Amino acid sequence: MIINYIHKVAWFFGLVLLQVVILNNLHIAGYAPPFFYIYFILKFDTSVSRNELMIWGFLIGLAVDVFSNTPGMNAASTVFLAFVRPLLLRLFMSRDNLDNISPSMRSMGTGAFVKFLIASLFIHHTMLLTIELFSFTSMLSLLLSIVFSMLLTFTFIMAVEGIKK
Repeated sequence: MIINYIHKVAWFFGLVLLQVVILNNLHIAGYAPPFFYIYFILKFDTSVSRNELMIWGFLIGLAVDVFSNTPGMNAASTVFLAFVRPLLLRLFMSRDNLDNISPSMRSMGTGAFVKFLIASLFIHHTMLLTIELFSFTSMLSLLLSIVFSMLLTFTFIMAVEGIKK
């Protein structure tokens, strides 16, 4: 049990450090960066309660906010992602597979994992970038930011999943 929390805390600090130091400076055509830190929320076991998941989401979002000078934007979007994650898992997984597994290509299958990942990324990135822009006047800019950010984040997560496989 304690080893599990040490592992989570190590992932937490590693992903926050990676996000703040490297990935916040990586952009496609000047649009939004990849938000790879949400991989932390997506990889929790299905047995973890929604409240615990939301607390972890708030903490990692707040840590990224503190170092990125974005007051509460990442925290709000990761808490919302943590809130809807169990619903997305039930939507894309079969009922008999919901027993204490960590979502991955191996446990869910490639098709279901890709659908789960795209839906999660869309929800998180849409909320985060809408809060950041805080206006619907430049919808094209918002849509480009969402698409490019999702593309980068999807690429990074699939690369890690491919290495783990």
